[in-house]
Amino acid sequence: MRAAPVLAVTLIAGCQAPQPPVSAAPQLPQQQDAPPYALPSPATQPVLFAPDVISTADFESDASFTPDGRTVYFVRSDTRQGHWTILESRFVDGHWNTPSVPAFSGRYRDSDPFVTADGEHLYFISDRPINGLAKADMDIWVMDRTPNGWSEPRNLGQPVNSAESEWHPSMTARGTLYFGSSRPGGFGLTDLYRATSGGGEWHVENLGAPINTAGYEYEPMIAPDESYLIFMAYRPDSLGASDLYLSWHRGNGWSEPRNLGPPVNSAAIEMSPERSPDGRYLFFASSRPRNSAGNTHGASAPGDGRGDLYEIDLASALAEAQAAHSPVKVR
Repeated sequence: MRAAPVLAVTLIAGCQAPQPPVSAAPQLPQQQDAPPYALPSPATQPVLFAPDVISTADFESDASFTPDGRTVYFVRSDTRQGHWTILESRFVDGHWNTPSVPAFSGRYRDSDPFVTADGEHLYFISDRPINGLAKADMDIWVMDRTPNGWSEPRNLGQPVNSAESEWHPSMTARGTLYFGSSRPGGFGLTDLYRATSGGGEWHVENLGAPINTAGYEYEPMIAPDESYLIFMAYRPDSLGASDLYLSWHRGNGWSEPRNLGPPVNSAAIEMSPERSPDGRYLFFASSRPRNSAGNTHGASAPGDGRGDLYEIDLASALAEAQAAHSPVKVR
């Protein structure tokens, strides 16, 4: 998400709609060993992800893993210059290697990577030119997995993209795309939308109330089965800045969003929610200062309040919401 007021704080057409994955459920890898992002014990408090390698003294956010969990794409931001770059790190020989800029990023403002559950597509946002024409706003782009790596990025075009900014694509297992946008005609300053693909075209709808309000709703993370939605928002009940909120899918609508509360949310910025491929962990970014999540790093280090990636057991993070909406099972 990269629109005011978040732009000042953190960072944040037309081509044929791509064919989304159609599997009824995520195809998770069959592994003998735990994925490399797994923690040795239950994490009921946020834990810094890969400190000093991925979480550093810079501003990191928006982690998304390949299905085997051994490659992570994330964003490193220069908040002073308003520039965002997607980085890639691979788990090799028992550790995450030094992040590098993949071939598709580094030249323009690129952010919000999302790898689909089948690993066949990578969505992201960018202000890169279209047909040689410069852009001031952020659009959603997609690449396909090929035998030689990722394809050339292609712009999703209208109606997914607009003359205003779009951000933080997130997709269900059946290929429904959720995203945020500051386009006109919504409920508030920024809203959340969903898009379905049929007949080679995207069909977009505003999620409506109670998800969207007169304020700012950003950065959705939709469950693979579309049973719940976690999103970033600025609301009166926030703990200080932007917080993460949860809503359950109920029939044809959504439950009243609930603030996830501590320990996920804090008095600082919380943003960019994402599930791990195995569904066990919630990853998110936070600008909470050192020691607030139990780390002991000093200033100019991970946890210094600039913005880092954290993980926490998803079931633990949703426990209060589960109790309030029981009987509900996290999938």
